[in-house]
Amino acid sequence: MHPDGVAPHRRLGRLTMHQPYQVRGRRVRRGAFPNLQDPDPDREDDGRMMLSPRLIVPDPVRASAFYQAALGAEQVFAAPPAEDGRPSMIEHRVKGGSFRVSPAVRAWGWRSPEDLGGSPVLIEVEIEDADAVGERMIAHGAEVVVPIENRPYGKRSGRIRDPFGHLWIITGHLR
Repeated sequence: MHPDGVAPHRRLGRLTMHQPYQVRGRRVRRGAFPNLQDPDPDREDDGRMMLSPRLIVPDPVRASAFYQAALGAEQVFAAPPAEDGRPSMIEHRVKGGSFRVSPAVRAWGWRSPEDLGGSPVLIEVEIEDADAVGERMIAHGAEVVVPIENRPYGKRSGRIRDPFGHLWIITGHLR
């Protein structure tokens, strides 16, 4: 332990299960979230970075069901329900990527596209069959913003707005 009370690997920005951590101001015991991986605190930083978008939605449980049905996402973790009954985060994996959904919480600055009057972010999915993904999203309540078509830049692409206001660019191979 460092004299300032912070373990050296914590100062490097890695949270390990060897350290106490807090959820909503309460200390959480080790093993409270069994789905979290226990990273090796002695591992050297290999320079890789992982980005995991967090989509802010009014109802994370309903959004999770949509993303599972429409994108084939696998739910890999759901935080316990908060006082309002909603989980603070649900994590998903899709093929080689991951993303999370969380409820809109104004006090934290977490606002959904509905709160903002639209989505300021485009999420791009590159997949073999863009049409099939777009059709599944639409079948589960999404709407077409720009039809999926062959584009002059050599891709088949279109834009879909999911039921929670997030904009998706669905890109695939030319037909």
